[in-house]
Amino acid sequence: MRSLFIAFAAVSLFVSCNQNKQSENDSGNKNILPKRTQKDSIEAVAVKALRALKEKDYKIFASFFHPVDGVRFSPYGFIDPTHKHVLAKDFLEAIDKNWTLTWGHFDGSGEAIKMKVRPYIERFIYNADYLNAPKKSYDAFIGQGNTINNLQESYPQLHYTEYYFKGFDEKYKGLDWTSLRFVFKKNGDAYYLVAVIHDQWTT
Repeated sequence: MRSLFIAFAAVSLFVSCNQNKQSENDSGNKNILPKRTQKDSIEAVAVKALRALKEKDYKIFASFFHPVDGVRFSPYGFIDPTHKHVLAKDFLEAIDKNWTLTWGHFDGSGEAIKMKVRPYIERFIYNADYLNAPKKSYDAFIGQGNTINNLQESYPQLHYTEYYFKGFDEKYKGLDWTSLRFVFKKNGDAYYLVAVIHDQWTT
């Protein structure tokens, strides 16, 4: 009888130890987060940049500029090498000193886009609430107008995001669509902006 009791106790102890070990393993597994993908990393930076633009915190926005290459700003879908290209420090200095910069040329008239940074941002970057855009994409285009979109030719091998509004007034039948694209390049272990592209229907 005593032998039977000892055997039963040994089995109970073995089962209890296994259950505790399994419980520890389960608890440990819960703390293992899924590995962040390249897409996750880029989209996370994009959201932070959009939030900074919405809040008009341009110092934070500039912190996402590529530290070596800086950022090229394009007022329309076609990216021209002459479009404004700046490093973060120059961007912030231009805001601080209220400089007027030449960003490109207006669609239609061809006149030079000479604007201070803040008005340019309001007209050609955050002209809509892109942080809450109804359509978003990664490495895919949404807005399609009559301007040549040469993003992939200008930045081959790089990844991009797009934020899109199909329009705001029905009388324009979608011709008032607008979108914002971010192009990213890796530096070290992080991704940074190298291009900020506004797009819309052009004449």
